[in-house]
Amino acid sequence: MNRSHFSVIDVKGVTSRRKRHRAEVFAAAILLACAALASCARPAPAVEVPAAQAAAPAPFKDETAVAPPSAEEEELNRRPLKLPLKNPRVVVRKAARRVELFSGGERVRLFRAALGFAPEGDKERQGDGRTPEGDFYVCMKNGRSNFYLSLGLNYPDAADAARALRERLITRAQHDRIVRANREGRCPPWDTKLGGEIFIHGGGSASDWTLGCVALENQHVKELFDHLPTGTPVRIEP
Repeated sequence: MNRSHFSVIDVKGVTSRRKRHRAEVFAAAILLACAALASCARPAPAVEVPAAQAAAPAPFKDETAVAPPSAEEEELNRRPLKLPLKNPRVVVRKAARRVELFSGGERVRLFRAALGFAPEGDKERQGDGRTPEGDFYVCMKNGRSNFYLSLGLNYPDAADAARALRERLITRAQHDRIVRANREGRCPPWDTKLGGEIFIHGGGSASDWTLGCVALENQHVKELFDHLPTGTPVRIEP
C-alpha cells in the first residue's frame, strides 16, 4: 500500500472525527438549552428552610387557601403604631390563621398567617408538619432569614421535653439541655427528634406551606421584627 493511500485514509479519518465532534457539540448544546428552559420553568422555592430539615411538601391547593384580610383588618393595620410598644405580646390563632399583636393590652395589629403543611394538632416531633401550640417566647431574631426576616421561638419547651422523655423520643441528656435552655431564656436545642427551628417569618400567607413555622407577608413580619425584643411572649392557640 503506497503513501498516497495512507494520506487518503488519514484525511477520511480526520473528516469523520470532525463530523463526530460537531455532532457531539451540537447534541451538548441541545441538552444545555433544554436544561436552561427547564430551570426557567421551574418555580422558585416558596419556602426559613432550615438545613436540618427536609424540603417542604408542595403547598396546599386552593381549597386550603387562607381567607384574605377583611376591610376592618386592613384598616387596623394602616393605623400608626404607638412606639415603643408597651409590654408587647403576640397571639397566633391557628384555626383563624391570624396573628395578633398587642401593646398595653390593646390589639394593634391583625395579620393573616400561614401554618405548617399539616396544621391540625400540636407538634409532636420533627417532620410532622405541625405548628406547635402553647406559650413560647421570642428567643432569637434573624435578619438574614431565607424568608426575609424571622423571629425564632423556644420550641421545644420543658413540657415538650418531658413528654418526649416519657415516650423515649429523646434521651435524658437531651431533655436536660432543653429544660436548661428554656430556664435561661435561650433558644433550646433544635437537633433532637422533637424538631425545632420554629419561626415567625415572611414568605407569604396565602396558604399553609411551611414545615411548622408561622408565615406572614414580608411587610407584616418586618413590623414585628422591628418592634419586638427577644423575650416577647408568644401564645399559639389551636
